[in-house]
Amino acid sequence: MGSVAVIMRVMPESPEVDLEQLKATLKEKLPGIQDVTEEPIGFGLKSIKFIAVVNDAGGETDMLEKTLGAIPGVERAEILEVTLT
Repeated sequence: MGSVAVIMRVMPESPEVDLEQLKATLKEKLPGIQDVTEEPIGFGLKSIKFIAVVNDAGGETDMLEKTLGAIPGVERAEILEVTLT
């Protein structure tokens, strides 16, 4: 089995969410994430975008979304792109 790079966007619950703390929590829960950046959305809200390298086995991306959705301060997590590494 190979690996895939998953580009994800995490939307915080509100502009008041501490993005630095949220990024630290993301790195703690998902130690393999790379290229963590902030992207402005509007009205003071920013999203966090990153790349996660996971196995290409079935269900890995679903597990990734579920893990991210359970983190306090995260409204939703969405997959933007999946590509072979």
